[in-house]
Amino acid sequence: MSTLQEPAGATAVDSGDAPPHAPPGGPGTGSRGMKPGVKAIVGIVGLVAVIAALSIGFQALALYPPPKILQVPLGLIGGVGGAVLLFYFLNMLVESLPGDWSRRIMPYAFLLPAFGLIGLLLIYPTIQTVVYSFANSDSSAFIGLDNYTDVLSDPEMQTTLINNLLWLAIVPAVTVLLGLAVAQLSDKLSPTWEKVSKSIIFLPMAISFVGAATIWRFVYANQQGDGGQIGLLNAIITKLGFGEQSWLRLADFNVNDMLLMVILIWLQTGFSMVLLSAAIKSVPEETLEAARIDGASEWKTFWQVIVPQIRGTLITVFITVLILVLKVFDVVYVTTGGLYETNVIGLRFFQEIFENAENGVASAIVVLLMIAILPVLVYQVRHFRAEERGR
Repeated sequence: MSTLQEPAGATAVDSGDAPPHAPPGGPGTGSRGMKPGVKAIVGIVGLVAVIAALSIGFQALALYPPPKILQVPLGLIGGVGGAVLLFYFLNMLVESLPGDWSRRIMPYAFLLPAFGLIGLLLIYPTIQTVVYSFANSDSSAFIGLDNYTDVLSDPEMQTTLINNLLWLAIVPAVTVLLGLAVAQLSDKLSPTWEKVSKSIIFLPMAISFVGAATIWRFVYANQQGDGGQIGLLNAIITKLGFGEQSWLRLADFNVNDMLLMVILIWLQTGFSMVLLSAAIKSVPEETLEAARIDGASEWKTFWQVIVPQIRGTLITVFITVLILVLKVFDVVYVTTGGLYETNVIGLRFFQEIFENAENGVASAIVVLLMIAILPVLVYQVRHFRAEERGR
């Protein structure tokens, strides 16, 4: 019986194989069908074009700003659309690499833009600020450690540092304690009232620092004359028969500083409450039942069973508020402008660079602030790693 032989040069085509007319990269169209060399060229040209377009576009928006109603949409379109195109052409370039190189380099290629932005917006300005801290007011000549000597020997700066220490000692601790108290007490309420109480406490988080400072400035306001008090606090004490007070000018015993701290505590207690409430709810019920069976009171159960188990969250909240306090600026700027011995480091930096045109002194203040924050950040990172290892 004769067998059919295929003509020379012909190849068998199974039903699952790609058709003879398919492009070398496989079936389909677009970048997958391109040759590696063409894909690499298109990827490089596309990357250069997108970066150039984004740079020129944002510079044009800065130099020739459009109407305010168009600024946000244009920024979103340019930013989001530019990011999509950037990663599209970057992916095309990486896919054009031979062999296993494409798979190996792909993760690093997608991390590269993020690292580039971190370097451009964080690392480079940090290095430049350190350099400027050793220069004169217009950064035209180096003057050694003179800026640091001037900052640390200035009596006003010493008062500012003392104020910051007070903020650091009071605000994080009080914020954590209030958040912990609200989280624990609201957990004892019915589900409906728990939601209501937590919503009320969390509500200030929706207000900006500037808005909150403006609200509380009216609370502390002192209306001179016979027109009546518009400040809530003075209205209350005058109705009770006491004399009016210029609250934000009471520098004795740092009363005005304490009143400004109230604003930040009011803003951050909701943040503390949310995290600590979630931590409390994650405490195993078995441990609580065991403590109650052993005869422990609710007070002892809270401090000896619940608090040790949420220690990690307590430290995280405390450090987060601590870093926020180190950078506090808006509250003091809006309420007192740093007058009446209420200045803080963040506001002092602003005054030096924008009001006094002292770039060197301002940079030295920022470097000192950065040195103060670094140990806290290092501790937080180590604590986070320890928590991860313990899970």
